[in-house]
Amino acid sequence: MEKITAAPAIQTLTLDSNLGIPNNPSLPVLMYAGAIDATAHDPAKAFEALFGANGWPPQWRYGVYDFHHYHTRGHEVLGVYAGRARLMLGGPNGHVIEVNAGDALLLPAGTGHCNLESSDDFAVVGAYPPGQEGDINREPATPAQIEQIAHLRFPASDPVIGHRGGVVEHWRK
Repeated sequence: MEKITAAPAIQTLTLDSNLGIPNNPSLPVLMYAGAIDATAHDPAKAFEALFGANGWPPQWRYGVYDFHHYHTRGHEVLGVYAGRARLMLGGPNGHVIEVNAGDALLLPAGTGHCNLESSDDFAVVGAYPPGQEGDINREPATPAQIEQIAHLRFPASDPVIGHRGGVVEHWRK
């Protein structure tokens, strides 16, 4: 018999532009506490399988840079498969969150993010919708970059819960 699990609760965070970090003027950050069981045999593979099954091919395993940056060519999902961290979202003097193994974050294009402090084992899986990528931008956004962010296509599904909610509910109102 197949085990039915409830979708993780989603918290949203809307961010205004901040000292050149554009953030996203219309799409909130989505935060999924306990998106996977971090005590599983290989939580990195669990995130990769989850993201891949929902149409977000996993791209890399790493941490989160310790400098403020944002992406203009892709929405980014981060699956924390080990450790814990304090991240700042939104640019300097932004919003501080704590993430732990098993949590996931969906950052709409333009969202500033920076690792303030993390455990030595902190690591994430990163993924983007097909045809999108995580370019690294540290300088204040140009009008062309802001336009690019505004016209980036919506993903077909949510990377964590597929077609049952997430981007479908919070990004396509």
